Amino acid sequence: MEEEGGGVVVRQFDRETDCEGVEAVERMCEVGPSGEMTLFTDLLGDPVCRVRHSPAYLMLVAETSGPEREIVGLVRGCIKTVACGKKPHRAGAPARHHTNSPIYTKVAYLLGLRVSPSHRRKGIALRLVSRMEEWFREKGAEYAYMATDKDNVASVKLFTERCGYSKFRTPAILVQPVFAHQLPVSRRAQILRIPAADAETLYRRRFATTEFFPRDIDAVLSNPLSLGTYLAVEPGFRWEGIEAFLAAPPESWAVLSVWNSKDVFRLEVRGASRWRRGLARTTRAVDRALPWLRIPSVPDLFRPFGLYFLYGVGGEGRRGEDMVRALCRHAHNVAREGGCGVVATEVAACDPLRRGIPHWERLSCTEDLWCVKRLAEDYSDGALGDWTKAPPGPSIFVDPREF
Repeated sequence: MEEEGGGVVVRQFDRETDCEGVEAVERMCEVGPSGEMTLFTDLLGDPVCRVRHSPAYLMLVAETSGPEREIVGLVRGCIKTVACGKKPHRAGAPARHHTNSPIYTKVAYLLGLRVSPSHRRKGIALRLVSRMEEWFREKGAEYAYMATDKDNVASVKLFTERCGYSKFRTPAILVQPVFAHQLPVSRRAQILRIPAADAETLYRRRFATTEFFPRDIDAVLSNPLSLGTYLAVEPGFRWEGIEAFLAAPPESWAVLSVWNSKDVFRLEVRGASRWRRGLARTTRAVDRALPWLRIPSVPDLFRPFGLYFLYGVGGEGRRGEDMVRALCRHAHNVAREGGCGVVATEVAACDPLRRGIPHWERLSCTEDLWCVKRLAEDYSDGALGDWTKAPPGPSIFVDPREF
């Protein structure tokens, strides 16, 4: 898979020879404005770590031709099958026969597009995207999507004006720091850890029609990086297995799963002033010395830190928000034991449970931008129609394998 033009070759990433060049491009692209804080990512020596666990993935690099070759660009992509809607009920069918029957589509995710500053405005980014889309089509993907900061004008213009993508969804990334003290979990909620097989049944029965729900949810839940699925229910509720739960669920309940991103990559905030560092250090010292005060200390984000990602967040009932809040507090304590700096999740802009998710606004991104493109016009519209034109649903399923 090689394509040459303009003195630059676009080819498949070679782990044996390309890691050093890729890391150099990543470092150049993460240099932030002078005097401002910037978030850096350490991929722990594995450039494909953010797509490795997907059913199919590819990484491309752009390399200058000639005697002194240099990697000047890169992009990653992966493909999976996800829900994009649900099948309509048969006319006249009784309500008891209504089922959550998802409409699945093969979708590709494009991420990690980088071009070194010295080689920008030469069409390299467009070539990388185009070549990746060719691979998507070869693998039968019907749609491709990407995520970017809505304020990243260059990225938004590239994809919407030159690559044919349209703005699609604006989920929120919500981030909560992990404190030195444990967070108390409400006594009005009972936290249960359920087996992966039961979690799969619960997700398939209750959330299979959520946008971007992965058809291989079993592979996600059984991955060693998935640390468990937790259920919040009313105190005194007796767990008698997933079938009994689904047949007679409590009035209010919530569920979420925890993914260990700490073993995939690390983050680091750079560019902070001495005053900010000193203030954060002081809050941690007080929190450790006087944990009963439960002071919201700032973790040491100025050195490499890890995160746990909360995925599959859902629930029902009048106290659904309270149940989610209890689960997030429990997940915070799990992350504290795991040595993480933050916990994070991503939910739809209008998710009814969003208010129950604790987070710090300063660390969060309240409007991430997802853009989508239909790759193959000859595919049947089926029961859904063109997904790129579908209105947003109340919830969205963010796959932890690509966060």
